[in-house]
Amino acid sequence: MPSFPTTERTTLKRLPKRGVYDREIVYGILDEGFVCHVGFAVDGQPFVIPTGYARIEDQLYIHGSQVSRMLRTLAGGIDVCVTVTLVDGLVLARSAFHHSINYRSVVIFGNATLVEDKAAKLAALFAFSEHVIRGRWNDVREPTEQELKATTVLSLPLAEASAKVRSGPPVDDEEDYALDVWAGVLPLKTFAGAPINDPRLREDIEPPPYTLNYSREKN
Repeated sequence: MPSFPTTERTTLKRLPKRGVYDREIVYGILDEGFVCHVGFAVDGQPFVIPTGYARIEDQLYIHGSQVSRMLRTLAGGIDVCVTVTLVDGLVLARSAFHHSINYRSVVIFGNATLVEDKAAKLAALFAFSEHVIRGRWNDVREPTEQELKATTVLSLPLAEASAKVRSGPPVDDEEDYALDVWAGVLPLKTFAGAPINDPRLREDIEPPPYTLNYSREKN
């Protein structure tokens, strides 16, 4: 799988050693992530909107209401920047200055296009469902024609992207290693609790396996 080419916008200016252009790593972060932030500007006013997303091969998809200002604006082809961040741990150093966070993040630049073909739109919505919780789409009612018309789906090519990754222990000033202070990493994970039944759920319906073994980590 070829790496992403470096561009003026994806080249890291600060801590360039943390920059990653390996496509497999970038895709892995996107596939594990849950929420992206979509940045764009209209008449000089910047906006950053959190939303769900899904990936199909080299395309990133976002969706929402047909009346969404963000989606209507992006469908016009303006420049967009999408980011995804995973927090892996708190890095506790011996000095306040050197505290940090272990993370994996992705930045994508490009221009989105409207998905109008019905089959492509359904494929994107299926991908959204599978990205959130695998297997759910097969259990539920599929979108009606009216629901499809009320939903806007945009596609963003994964052509200009990069990742930034920090891992490992804190890096302290040499003289601080002698301080009587605990230092290290506090790992953080996203995990699911026990499913909570809808109050109107029939008593004979049990939680499906994908709710009992849910994980954002991709195998």
